[in-house]
Amino acid sequence: MTATTTNTALRTTSTPRYSILRLFLIGVALWVASVAVTYWTKNVHLVPTVILLGSFLVPTLFVVWAFRREHEVVTLEDVLTGFVVGGVLGVLGATVLEARFLQPTSLFVYLGVGFTEEFCKVAALWIIARRLSRFTPRDGAVLGAAVGFGFAALESAGYAFNAMFTPLGLSLRALVETEVLRGVLSPFGHGLWTGILGMVLFRVAARSGHLRVTPELVGWYVVVSVLHGFWDMSNGLAALITSVITRDLFQQQLLNDGRLSDPSAAEVHVYTVTSWGLLIVDAVIGVLVLRMLHRRTARSEARGPAPEKAT
Repeated sequence: MTATTTNTALRTTSTPRYSILRLFLIGVALWVASVAVTYWTKNVHLVPTVILLGSFLVPTLFVVWAFRREHEVVTLEDVLTGFVVGGVLGVLGATVLEARFLQPTSLFVYLGVGFTEEFCKVAALWIIARRLSRFTPRDGAVLGAAVGFGFAALESAGYAFNAMFTPLGLSLRALVETEVLRGVLSPFGHGLWTGILGMVLFRVAARSGHLRVTPELVGWYVVVSVLHGFWDMSNGLAALITSVITRDLFQQQLLNDGRLSDPSAAEVHVYTVTSWGLLIVDAVIGVLVLRMLHRRTARSEARGPAPEKAT
């Protein structure tokens, strides 16, 4: 019996046969119960439970889904390592580089954030994947997405924690709104972007048997980083577009000074529709890119096993 067959057999016998949807609904129910009890009792000791459940639910479900898929090389240990170690390394690296080199002077700083964070995530993926004996694009997408979802979970927890602190004191409502928004958007952000880079990285490695930097990888890194930056600047772009549509001179002056303010009651509808529209466009482009790459690499996977690294 081969290692792959053994791994698949263990997965089949040891993993509860719950659907991903059922696990998701159970997780949502537990999170809602945690929010309700926290609100009712005013017990701040439950806040970490609310933050962790809300931030890690969707990313953890991806790990469960990935474990149930058949992969030739990547194992559960690899996926978990990507999720935990890769996510932490990506967050730490991005934080250090952004603090050192990026200054929030304009909307274009978000492009710098995109390039920085995608570099740190693909570097973390490289560190984790370098010991694999063989590479396939499908495994690259899964392992890259694991790193991205780990990054997203940790980042979401930080955003939720910060949202709780308002000028009027601690706000459970702001925390919950932040977690709901980031939970809905999570599959179309970090996991998708790093999954794309993982697929390209492993597709390149499948040809030579080892990881390496090529113009193809650099080109897709630029594409993904721009998608990331556009996603991050969507709120600012929405504010700019809203000020143009509504002809709000005060908002335009603030934007010229590099500042943003909350939309007025008359502008909030236009701002919300515009902001969500920009995010949807970005998400659709990302999904189409991943689908295109998957189709391109399907023929490569059908050609047979890639060369193994020399030991």
